Amino acid sequence: MTTIKQVLTSLGAKRALIPFITAGSPDLETTEKALYILDEEGADVIEVGLPYSDPLADGPVIQEASKNALEEGVTFEQVLHLLDRSSNNLKAPIILFTYYNPILARGINQFLLEISQAGVKGLIVPDLPMEEADYILSLCAKFSIELILLITPVSSERRIDKILTKSQGIVYVVSSTGVTGMKNEIKNDMQYFIEKIKSKSDNTLILGFGISTKEHVRQVSLWDINGIVIGSAFVKCLLGGSSLNKLNELRLFCASINETLITEV
Repeated sequence: MTTIKQVLTSLGAKRALIPFITAGSPDLETTEKALYILDEEGADVIEVGLPYSDPLADGPVIQEASKNALEEGVTFEQVLHLLDRSSNNLKAPIILFTYYNPILARGINQFLLEISQAGVKGLIVPDLPMEEADYILSLCAKFSIELILLITPVSSERRIDKILTKSQGIVYVVSSTGVTGMKNEIKNDMQYFIEKIKSKSDNTLILGFGISTKEHVRQVSLWDINGIVIGSAFVKCLLGGSSLNKLNELRLFCASINETLITEV
């Protein structure tokens, strides 16, 4: 069993809190401090986004964070060094979120070797072609990295079945169509979609895209999932204002979401 799956299945009735932040936004020093704060305030797993110039799956907040990081000159090597320094000092395992082009540009084997050496335990690639998943999955297994595949509400039955069969044990259920971002509501239809997935497989499920408030967390924590990913709301905490204020806002928000999850158990 992989490290991330162990965490997700060891919490009993509590849903895992999985915050997402963009590496290098507003700067690498703040990112490193943010990782420790999230870990201290109850994050069970932490998802770190590699800044990318064409983030098609991301909403405006994460796009802005990615743009800011790239303008600051943040590189893949710098992110690796940051993760290498911090991962061994965190209780929460790290998932890296990236697009397929940076992996191809580095070389698939080399990319996976390097992130593994930096302490990354999971990988999400939203634009990974399903036709190329088997090769990536085999290499991820070699490097003890959990490749987390995504299922969306518009995925065909055939694609859903294929993803559930290929999965190493964790599947990311996308809670809304379109890009990430803060939504006004999470449709209750998603509960039935999750129930359909659970009827087909015993994969561990995490839910994300659009979840941004304590009300959303209360709603989805009643569903048959193991973890909740919150992205834009965490990333927004680190946009604008002084560094200390940003980190304080992040700390308070993470603590409040974690308290909500504990209360709902």
